[in-house]
Amino acid sequence: MSLDQNLFTLLLTPNTSDSSGLVTDLTDPSGSVHYRKRRIPGQVYKIEVYDPISESLLASATSPSATSKHKTIELYNPSKVIELKYTGTLSFRWSFKWEDHEFEWKREECFMIRKPDPPVMVAITKEPPGRIKTSSVQILDYNLNRFDIYDRKGLEIVILTALLTFQDASDQYHQSPNDNNATSSPAALATATSALKCFTEKTARKVSGGPTPSPPIPPPKPAPKTGVERVAEIQASTGRGEVNEVFVVDECSVKDYARYCTRMLQDEAMLFISIRSASASQVPKVLQVVEETKRFRHKAGDRVGHEQLHQYVLYDTAQIPRRGPTTINLDDNKDKAKGKNYTPPSNIVVHLGKIDMPELQPRRTVP
Repeated sequence: MSLDQNLFTLLLTPNTSDSSGLVTDLTDPSGSVHYRKRRIPGQVYKIEVYDPISESLLASATSPSATSKHKTIELYNPSKVIELKYTGTLSFRWSFKWEDHEFEWKREECFMIRKPDPPVMVAITKEPPGRIKTSSVQILDYNLNRFDIYDRKGLEIVILTALLTFQDASDQYHQSPNDNNATSSPAALATATSALKCFTEKTARKVSGGPTPSPPIPPPKPAPKTGVERVAEIQASTGRGEVNEVFVVDECSVKDYARYCTRMLQDEAMLFISIRSASASQVPKVLQVVEETKRFRHKAGDRVGHEQLHQYVLYDTAQIPRRGPTTINLDDNKDKAKGKNYTPPSNIVVHLGKIDMPELQPRRTVP
């Protein structure tokens, strides 16, 4: 859904004075900063949202990890604790309560739930296909004004804080285990903490009017990603916005795709995945990826549980229109040559599910 250009819009941009990559500014189109988010390095996930002028702490969000299904948001001055819970099954859905109202984030939109009445949209973002990478957000004040909400500013901070946690969760979900270990190592944490401290001191000098040092030297450009990391990057650029879909292209090996699929199935909330060919040439590769994924899960044993995978295959072939009456030929020579007229599928999608999905069962075609 597109954003309304006439409404007030906040843009999520990395802070140019921060070399650690842990600080994000929420600015209006003119460049004025309205909120500032800092991710605190450590073994547990924590972010803090500040007022950029006074540097006062407005809110924080904590959880065991960025991908946890339950997060705690705490507001300050006055203090208030909000529980943010993942309530989706096959779809993206996070819920929280504010005053006497219930709210729900669904991918790009946040709604006020009013059962049995229809939900009312109160916030909207613009996301690219694939992973969550929010670039802008709008709070729909004209809808919020229709309801009795005592602390409107507090609700706005909670909505934005929840949105910021979703992007961190998406970033960590698309990282490989090696990236996660490297990020949480003592050396990496010390480097990130030092960079964040330097940024905080620099911001304090700007507020007090002190001298500002020269900008730091930009870090070197990271090396191109390979293996499972590259597969995740391909999904972010070629996917259709469905988190459980895997597009198979010529790039990357069968084992890289199988490891990526295995990691997706390890998520308790991921009940099924869909492995899809990008073109006809990848149809055999999709079948190889499916078999390799099942082999990886079988070898892992107790580490991934004992769910039996259900497999459903859908494919399209060129349809030849029937003309005239059907002729049954009983010639043995013709029957032997029947295989020569086989047309391979032009594309294929294989659903691997932890649950039975009867609607995907093959149906008998009525002649």
